[in-house]
Amino acid sequence: MSADLNGALIDAAVRTILDNAAELTALDQAIGDGDHGLNMKRGFEAIAAQKAELEALPLWPAVQKAGMTLVMKVGGASGPLYGSLLMAMGKAEGDAVQRFRAGVEAVKARGKSDVGAKTMLDVLVPVLEALEAQADLGEVAALAAEAMAATKDMKATKGRASFLGERSIGHIDPGARSTQLLVTAVCQHLGEKA
Repeated sequence: MSADLNGALIDAAVRTILDNAAELTALDQAIGDGDHGLNMKRGFEAIAAQKAELEALPLWPAVQKAGMTLVMKVGGASGPLYGSLLMAMGKAEGDAVQRFRAGVEAVKARGKSDVGAKTMLDVLVPVLEALEAQADLGEVAALAAEAMAATKDMKATKGRASFLGERSIGHIDPGARSTQLLVTAVCQHLGEKA
Protein backbone atom coordinates (compact mmCIF):
# COMPACT_ATOMS: atom_id res chain seq x y z
CA MET A 1 0.00 0.00 0.00
CA SER A 2 2.71 2.45 1.02
CA ALA A 3 4.70 1.87 -2.18
CA ASP A 4 1.59 2.46 -4.30
CA LEU A 5 0.68 5.64 -2.43
CA ASN A 6 4.24 6.97 -2.33
CA GLY A 7 4.87 6.25 -6.01
CA ALA A 8 1.58 7.74 -7.19
CA LEU A 9 2.01 10.87 -5.04
CA ILE A 10 5.57 11.30 -6.31
CA ASP A 11 4.36 10.96 -9.91
CA ALA A 12 1.56 13.49 -9.34
CA ALA A 13 3.85 16.04 -7.68
CA VAL A 14 6.68 15.66 -10.19
CA ARG A 15 4.32 15.86 -13.17
CA THR A 16 2.65 19.06 -11.94
CA ILE A 17 5.98 20.81 -11.33
CA LEU A 18 7.52 19.73 -14.65
CA ASP A 19 4.37 20.67 -16.57
CA ASN A 20 4.30 24.14 -15.00
CA ALA A 21 8.01 24.96 -14.63
CA ALA A 22 7.96 27.51 -17.45
CA GLU A 23 5.01 29.35 -15.88
CA LEU A 24 6.74 29.39 -12.48
CA THR A 25 9.84 30.85 -14.12
CA ALA A 26 7.79 33.54 -15.87
CA LEU A 27 6.05 34.48 -12.60
CA ASP A 28 9.42 34.71 -10.85
CA GLN A 29 10.94 36.79 -13.67
CA ALA A 30 8.26 39.42 -12.98
CA ILE A 31 9.07 39.91 -9.28
CA GLY A 32 12.08 37.75 -8.39
CA ASP A 33 15.25 36.46 -9.98
CA GLY A 34 13.51 34.13 -12.43
CA ASP A 35 14.85 30.84 -11.09
CA HIS A 36 11.83 29.42 -9.23
CA GLY A 37 10.63 27.17 -12.06
CA LEU A 38 14.13 25.88 -12.79
CA ASN A 39 14.87 25.27 -9.11
CA MET A 40 11.59 23.45 -8.53
CA LYS A 41 12.13 21.38 -11.67
CA ARG A 42 15.61 20.39 -10.50
CA GLY A 43 14.33 19.44 -7.06
CA PHE A 44 11.40 17.36 -8.26
CA GLU A 45 13.53 15.63 -10.89
CA ALA A 46 15.84 14.63 -8.03
CA ILE A 47 12.84 13.27 -6.11
CA ALA A 48 11.73 11.36 -9.23
CA ALA A 49 15.23 9.86 -9.50
CA GLN A 50 14.82 8.51 -5.94
CA LYS A 51 11.36 7.10 -6.58
CA ALA A 52 12.31 3.45 -5.98
CA GLU A 53 14.03 4.35 -2.71
CA LEU A 54 11.09 6.47 -1.56
CA GLU A 55 8.56 3.80 -2.50
CA ALA A 56 10.36 1.35 -0.23
CA LEU A 57 9.81 3.58 2.82
CA PRO A 58 6.67 4.10 4.90
CA LEU A 59 4.84 7.30 3.88
CA TRP A 60 6.13 9.75 6.49
CA PRO A 61 9.81 8.74 6.34
CA ALA A 62 9.46 9.04 2.55
CA VAL A 63 8.07 12.57 2.94
CA GLN A 64 10.97 13.47 5.24
CA LYS A 65 13.54 12.07 2.79
CA ALA A 66 11.93 13.98 -0.09
CA GLY A 67 12.28 17.15 2.00
CA MET A 68 15.97 16.45 2.59
CA THR A 69 16.42 15.98 -1.16
CA LEU A 70 14.86 19.38 -1.86
CA VAL A 71 17.14 21.09 0.65
CA MET A 72 20.20 19.46 -0.96
CA LYS A 73 19.24 19.94 -4.62
CA VAL A 74 17.24 23.17 -4.88
CA GLY A 75 18.81 26.61 -4.86
CA GLY A 76 17.17 29.85 -3.82
CA ALA A 77 14.60 30.04 -1.05
CA SER A 78 12.32 27.31 -2.36
CA GLY A 79 14.60 24.37 -1.47
CA PRO A 80 14.97 25.23 2.21
CA LEU A 81 11.30 26.25 2.52
CA TYR A 82 9.75 23.23 0.79
CA GLY A 83 12.37 21.02 2.43
CA SER A 84 11.45 22.37 5.87
CA LEU A 85 7.76 21.76 5.15
CA LEU A 86 8.28 18.12 4.17
CA MET A 87 10.95 17.28 6.76
CA ALA A 88 8.81 18.67 9.59
CA MET A 89 5.77 16.77 8.31
CA GLY A 90 7.81 13.57 8.15
CA LYS A 91 9.19 13.97 11.67
CA ALA A 92 6.00 15.13 13.41
CA GLU A 93 3.63 12.92 15.39
CA GLY A 94 -0.10 12.63 14.84
CA ASP A 95 -2.42 12.46 11.87
CA ALA A 96 -1.87 14.01 8.45
CA VAL A 97 -3.42 17.36 9.44
CA GLN A 98 -1.30 17.63 12.61
CA ARG A 99 1.77 16.82 10.56
CA PHE A 100 0.82 19.44 7.97
CA ARG A 101 0.49 22.00 10.78
CA ALA A 102 4.03 21.12 11.93
CA GLY A 103 5.24 21.60 8.37
CA VAL A 104 3.55 25.01 8.02
CA GLU A 105 5.05 26.14 11.34
CA ALA A 106 8.49 25.05 10.09
CA VAL A 107 8.05 27.16 6.93
CA LYS A 108 7.06 30.17 9.07
CA ALA A 109 10.15 29.69 11.24
CA ARG A 110 12.55 29.13 8.32
CA GLY A 111 11.23 32.07 6.31
CA LYS A 112 10.62 34.30 9.35
CA SER A 113 7.27 35.09 7.75
CA ASP A 114 3.52 34.61 8.02
CA VAL A 115 0.33 35.20 6.07
CA GLY A 116 0.09 38.50 4.21
CA ALA A 117 3.74 38.78 3.12
CA LYS A 118 3.02 37.44 -0.42
CA THR A 119 4.67 34.04 -0.02
CA MET A 120 3.79 30.35 -0.13
CA LEU A 121 2.34 30.79 3.38
CA ASP A 122 -0.57 32.70 1.83
CA VAL A 123 -1.64 29.34 0.38
CA LEU A 124 -0.34 26.97 3.07
CA VAL A 125 -2.13 28.62 6.00
CA PRO A 126 -5.63 28.77 4.43
CA VAL A 127 -5.18 25.15 3.28
CA LEU A 128 -4.23 24.15 6.83
CA GLU A 129 -7.27 25.96 8.24
CA ALA A 130 -9.53 24.23 5.72
CA LEU A 131 -8.09 20.83 6.60
CA GLU A 132 -8.52 21.52 10.31
CA ALA A 133 -12.15 22.44 9.59
CA GLN A 134 -12.48 19.05 7.83
CA ALA A 135 -13.20 20.53 4.39
CA ASP A 136 -13.32 17.97 1.62
CA LEU A 137 -10.42 17.71 -0.82
CA GLY A 138 -12.27 19.52 -3.60
CA GLU A 139 -12.92 22.47 -1.29
CA VAL A 140 -9.28 22.47 -0.20
CA ALA A 141 -8.07 22.59 -3.82
CA ALA A 142 -10.53 25.40 -4.66
CA LEU A 143 -9.43 27.38 -1.61
CA ALA A 144 -5.78 26.94 -2.57
CA ALA A 145 -6.54 28.42 -6.00
CA GLU A 146 -8.38 31.39 -4.45
CA ALA A 147 -5.57 32.00 -1.95
CA MET A 148 -2.93 31.86 -4.70
CA ALA A 149 -4.88 34.31 -6.87
CA ALA A 150 -5.21 36.68 -3.91
CA THR A 151 -1.42 37.15 -3.76
CA LYS A 152 -1.70 39.21 -6.97
CA ASP A 153 -3.05 42.19 -5.02
CA MET A 154 -0.58 41.91 -2.14
CA LYS A 155 2.61 43.87 -1.63
CA ALA A 156 5.59 41.59 -0.99
CA THR A 157 7.28 42.14 2.36
CA LYS A 158 9.52 39.05 2.34
CA GLY A 159 11.94 37.55 -0.14
CA ARG A 160 13.45 39.08 -3.25
CA ALA A 161 10.09 40.47 -4.37
CA SER A 162 10.04 42.72 -1.28
CA PHE A 163 12.75 44.87 -2.91
CA LEU A 164 10.16 45.93 -5.49
CA GLY A 165 7.82 47.37 -2.87
CA GLU A 166 4.62 48.63 -4.53
CA ARG A 167 5.76 47.27 -7.90
CA SER A 168 5.28 43.72 -6.57
CA ILE A 169 1.51 44.40 -6.54
CA GLY A 170 -0.25 43.03 -9.62
CA HIS A 171 1.81 39.83 -9.85
CA ILE A 172 0.98 36.37 -8.49
CA ASP A 173 3.63 35.10 -6.09
CA PRO A 174 5.53 32.20 -7.73
CA GLY A 175 5.88 30.33 -4.42
CA ALA A 176 2.15 30.63 -3.82
CA ARG A 177 1.54 29.26 -7.33
CA SER A 178 3.88 26.27 -6.90
CA THR A 179 2.29 25.56 -3.51
CA GLN A 180 -1.19 25.72 -5.02
CA LEU A 181 -0.13 23.39 -7.86
CA LEU A 182 1.22 20.81 -5.41
CA VAL A 183 -1.77 21.05 -3.06
CA THR A 184 -4.11 20.57 -6.01
CA ALA A 185 -2.11 17.59 -7.33
CA VAL A 186 -2.21 15.88 -3.93
CA CYS A 187 -5.92 16.64 -3.40
CA GLN A 188 -6.82 15.32 -6.85
CA HIS A 189 -4.78 12.18 -6.36
CA LEU A 190 -6.20 11.45 -2.89
CA GLY A 191 -9.69 12.30 -4.14
CA GLU A 192 -9.37 9.70 -6.89
CA LYS A 193 -8.31 7.13 -4.30
CA ALA A 194 -11.20 7.93 -1.93
